[in-house]
Amino acid sequence: MDKYPDQKRAVQYLYPPIDPFDQRMIDVGQGHRIYVEQCGNPDGKPVVVLHGGPGGGCSPAMRRYFDPAVYRVILFDQRGCGRSRPHASVQDNTTAHLVADIEVIRRQLEIDSWAVFGGSWGATLALIYAQTHPDRVAHLILRGVFLMTRAELDWFYGGGAGKFWPEPWARFSALIPEDERGDMIAAYHRRLFSGNLQEETRYGRAWSAWENALASIHSNGSTGESPGDYARAFARLENHYFMNEGFLEQDGQILANMDRIAHIPGHIVQGRYDMICPPVSAWKLSERWPNCQLKMVRNAGHALSEPGISAELVRIMDRIAEQEE
Repeated sequence: MDKYPDQKRAVQYLYPPIDPFDQRMIDVGQGHRIYVEQCGNPDGKPVVVLHGGPGGGCSPAMRRYFDPAVYRVILFDQRGCGRSRPHASVQDNTTAHLVADIEVIRRQLEIDSWAVFGGSWGATLALIYAQTHPDRVAHLILRGVFLMTRAELDWFYGGGAGKFWPEPWARFSALIPEDERGDMIAAYHRRLFSGNLQEETRYGRAWSAWENALASIHSNGSTGESPGDYARAFARLENHYFMNEGFLEQDGQILANMDRIAHIPGHIVQGRYDMICPPVSAWKLSERWPNCQLKMVRNAGHALSEPGISAELVRIMDRIAEQEE
């Protein structure tokens, strides 16, 4: 019998909350200290969880996709966000720094290789990490694929998604003078890094609200106001990375380097109606990756918490555990 007969009731199949058995701050250099936690089975199969954003931070809910008797789950807040310090800092904060931080964590925890689990920007980072250190990745489990391309940024910040969500797009763009709306990322950048905390927080909340409004297929386009500290850090970090196109060497770099990880088994879980990271990116990735399985989840958007997406991720992690027994 299928353990997950009804994806709409997927929350019932999430594992119960588990408390960390290890929490630490790790000095990764350049003045940055990052928060790292471990939970589950200390002798279990290691899996590192990469949160989205950049700037989203990890949360206790991210522990619930893994059988705590089977997996040794490692979560951390990337530079500048969550419990990592300095907060909201973009100094010495690039994709290469984050990849290096993941390796610092792996070595400090004395892990030879691990599964890498990431969604949205976490999927981007997982792919770049795997392409940089393919011998350290046993599996890749990706959700809501984002390939850090100019086309994806243009879709979300150039009005494409706004054609489907005109009301939240109007709120997002109304804060910017008309003569600056041709480049919304740059316009928000000037305000998120103005040096005025009140202004940065205001525009941070607006930046975060635009993304949050489109995350779930069940959204009505309205969101509650995010805490100021969180919204400012999230928006500054995300904007910083997008202004620099992910600090990649070329547009389309991830797809161009898929030969480096062709041997790594992978799973892609993608919401069919993802407005933040359109499904075409997941499909293109699967076409370049013969050793992966792509699951398009109907009636699902972008959020990790979408019932169908949650059910599929739990199913995948359980099956990986069973295959390796």
